Amino acid sequence: MTFKRTKSALLVIAALGLAACGDEQQIPSNSEPKALTEKDAQQFVEKAQKDISELLIPAAQAEWAYQTYINQDTAALSAYFNEKVTSKATNYAKQSAKFNAVEVDQDTRRKLNLLTNSLVMPAPEDPEKSARLAQIGSELGGMYGAGKYCRNTEECFTLPEMSNIMASERDPKLLLEMWEGWRQVSPPMKALYAEQTELANQGAQELGKKDLSEMWRGSYDMEAEAFGQELDRLWGQVKPFYEALHCHVRAELGEKYGEDVVPQDEPIPAHLLGNMWGQSWGNIYDIVKPEQKMDVIDITKALEEHDYDEIQMVKQAESFFSSLGFAPLPETFWERSMFTQPTERDAVCHASAWDVDNIEDLRIKMCIQKNGEDFSTIHHELGHNYYQRAYNKQPTLYQNSANDGFHEAIGDTIALSITPKYLKEIGLVDNIPDASNDIGMLLKLALDKIAFVPFGLMVDQWRWKVFSGEITPEQYNSGWWQLREKYQGLQAPVDRPADAFDPGAKYHVPANTPYTRYFLAHILQFQFHRSLCEIAGDQGPVHRCSIYGSKEAGTALNNMLEMGQSRPWQEALETLTGKPEMDATAILDYFEPLKAWLDEQNQDRKCGW
Repeated sequence: MTFKRTKSALLVIAALGLAACGDEQQIPSNSEPKALTEKDAQQFVEKAQKDISELLIPAAQAEWAYQTYINQDTAALSAYFNEKVTSKATNYAKQSAKFNAVEVDQDTRRKLNLLTNSLVMPAPEDPEKSARLAQIGSELGGMYGAGKYCRNTEECFTLPEMSNIMASERDPKLLLEMWEGWRQVSPPMKALYAEQTELANQGAQELGKKDLSEMWRGSYDMEAEAFGQELDRLWGQVKPFYEALHCHVRAELGEKYGEDVVPQDEPIPAHLLGNMWGQSWGNIYDIVKPEQKMDVIDITKALEEHDYDEIQMVKQAESFFSSLGFAPLPETFWERSMFTQPTERDAVCHASAWDVDNIEDLRIKMCIQKNGEDFSTIHHELGHNYYQRAYNKQPTLYQNSANDGFHEAIGDTIALSITPKYLKEIGLVDNIPDASNDIGMLLKLALDKIAFVPFGLMVDQWRWKVFSGEITPEQYNSGWWQLREKYQGLQAPVDRPADAFDPGAKYHVPANTPYTRYFLAHILQFQFHRSLCEIAGDQGPVHRCSIYGSKEAGTALNNMLEMGQSRPWQEALETLTGKPEMDATAILDYFEPLKAWLDEQNQDRKCGW
């Protein structure tokens, strides 16, 4: 699975505008001093929620039109509504701070905190600067969505086409061409990104924050510094396993391409890992798989043999949720979603899930490829949709996940149940490979899941340093690769030009989508899966468990989803798992047989970088 997915653009808007929209609440002026009361705070919150509901629907519709039909007019509409949402959100956030010293009930205090902390790109108070911030966001999104690499005037490649080449080809020269070609898209973004950072930092400072980094880190029901320490703790639990995987992969790549291409005492060249960003490595399973023959199910081949088309793939993912007791998706989902890449217009193919009206207008946007990777991706995106629907009866400010990592984790938790047992039950395969084949299955999964964990951590480590000024625009690219080497043990395959902006070649950077959610999701999904398997009564190894068909597991899951963001994430986590702390030991439990195998393979190898 490639973790190219994010929460929908609507949810990004919601993060911008969770505190949004409409005329500002009138608060007694300083010229007529009057102590603010709990009732004033409650009225302020209610008006904010009403204004949100009124603006988010047209804003989401405009954003959907832009992302599925990129042109000058839809770009203008998107920028217009983004500016309206962000400026209103910022105004509400600033006004909510006036209630900091007012004694209010717990519910009102939480809503006031969300008004302040849920902004992603806070707009400066100056209307011109606010409009400029929205314009830059639209321009960056358009640059990425319309990006192509052209060898010449007649031969051009889209990102999905280049990604397929990266996944399947083994000629290092061709892989390097695609890797460098896509990174030609991002240098024009660099100056815009620096300007955007300056404007958003100004907006954050007007809200009383040191910089945008403090605002992003402080949105997790804990102090910003404490959250950073929590990330370090979780990474410390996973790091030894990642280092063992890295050691094995580097050795096998060295054998495949030669140690002159892949030196055994250096970081791995980033273009050889089967993925445009080197973030997940499942596509090179054929290179690093065990020598002994392993019976690992090829889902792509199974889909082809059973004549699955794009719609049937989505229908099957829907049936998984139905087996847990969730209601079917609305008919409008099938009428309004984008399932395949349009042929006559530019569109953003990056997979995303949408809840356009915050009630029932659920959609996904994907350029579905008929392969196992996208089969899993579809399950992930529908996880967003079912989460969105579960909390749609919450007040507007609570219509979000417990934290953003929860939203990403739910669909991937379901995808962990795409086991041979599940594939046999739905008729995609005839036989379940016995336990002697588990190493192959676990290795293939670890190449996606565990390889991703440090990438999921370092993207925002880079951004937080950019926002704080620790990394200057002149250091954007060098700082990016320093962190990639530190966390992932990867290096650029060639020296990068002085004007390179390789972070911009990753969707979430120009789209301003916080990325720590994906790191958290990779921790939480295994923790959720382990608990759901226990609830479902599965007695086997956790990596063989599928909760498909378990109404008990579905009920437990829905009980957490319905909470939305109404309570701190620690309470939501405890509702499902019985404990309020995130815990990466579930990863170690899941992959225990693989870790023992990797240690055997690496006995005579030099590991580390």
